Parts: sequence; C-alpha cells; structure tokens
Amino acid sequence: MSALESANKIKAEFGEIISEPTEFRGEISVAVSDAEKMFDVCQFAKKQLGFDYLVDISSLDNYGSDPRWTVVYHLRSLSDGTDLRLKTDVSEEKSELPSIVNIWRTANWHEREIYDMMGIRFSGHPDLRRILMWEGYPYHPLRKDFPLAGKPTDLPGVAFTRVTPMEGGPFVTLPSGDDAIAREPRVRVPEGSEPGVSDKKRHQL
Repeated sequence: MSALESANKIKAEFGEIISEPTEFRGEISVAVSDAEKMFDVCQFAKKQLGFDYLVDISSLDNYGSDPRWTVVYHLRSLSDGTDLRLKTDVSEEKSELPSIVNIWRTANWHEREIYDMMGIRFSGHPDLRRILMWEGYPYHPLRKDFPLAGKPTDLPGVAFTRVTPMEGGPFVTLPSGDDAIAREPRVRVPEGSEPGVSDKKRHQL
C-alpha cells in the first residue's frame, strides 16, 4: 500500500478532521485538526495500515501565531518502506496532547524531549519528566522567545550558590560577520566577561 493510499484510508476512517493529503518531494502528509484524536489516528495507522515504526516526533514553535505549536509524527512501515507524516496543531492555552507511548514505546523519549524543550505536555505518559534539563529548570529552551544567548539559571546540587553562566551556550553563532571565523558556532561570553577558551584561540589566529 502506498503512502497516499494510507493517507486516504485515514481520511475515510476519521472524516473531516483529516485534511486532504499533500505531497512534497515525494513525501505524503496529512493534518489532523482535532489534536485530542491523535491517539486514535495513530493507533489506526499502526493496527490497520501497518505503520509499525515511529521514526520521530518533532515540534515547531509558530511563535506569534495561534495555535502556537505544530507537532509532527513521522511514521514508517518496515514491511514495505512506506513513510507517512501526521501533523496536528496545539494551542498555547491547551499545551497538551494524548501520549502515544501505548502504541509505540519509542514515543516515550520523543514526548519527554518535546515536553522538556517546548513545554507541551502529553496526557497519559507513564513518566513525563525532563530528559535533558534538570527537574525544576524554569524554561523551555527551544521556544522561539527563549533568547539564543540563554538565561542565567541556578544549578541545583552543587557546593556553590552563584548563578550558573548559561549565557553563550555551546552552539551560539552570529547572523553575519567579516569572516567565517567570526560566524562560527562557539561559546560566546557576555561583553566584559573573561574570554573562554574558544575566544582566546580565535584571538590567536
């Protein structure tokens, strides 16, 4: 069964909450307008259509628009190599989707990462806690309103009480510059601070 045939079967099953399939570069996507139905749609895709592998779940921040987030499910049928993408929008007010861990166990870490980085919750998840940042961290770093330079944050469980220098981060780049060295992603300390190793190496070039 082709991806387009699978997408049409989903639409036939769930009706108007499923968009017409769209194709881009040979890949088929459908949008699910009712986010609360994502569990049912995903279960149908696995049980009835043979999409036995959840490749990934990703999230987009449509900052400034409503609904704010789009969550994308990348599915694959290992038996015939067919890929299908399911998309749904989540409002900032709701900020929640049903967990699909009971359909594909690999959803566990995908959902935890989205919760950690974007702040979207997954109802019914068996262990919804942060996976990269520590518990109690007050921000969601992949939101577009989170500054590229980071935010000073108290790091728990250490002997000192000073604010952890989160500014800069390991992968901060500049939008423009005189040369490639100036634009390269590296640690960038706030102005007036002691230069880091990356800064010292650059000045030696």
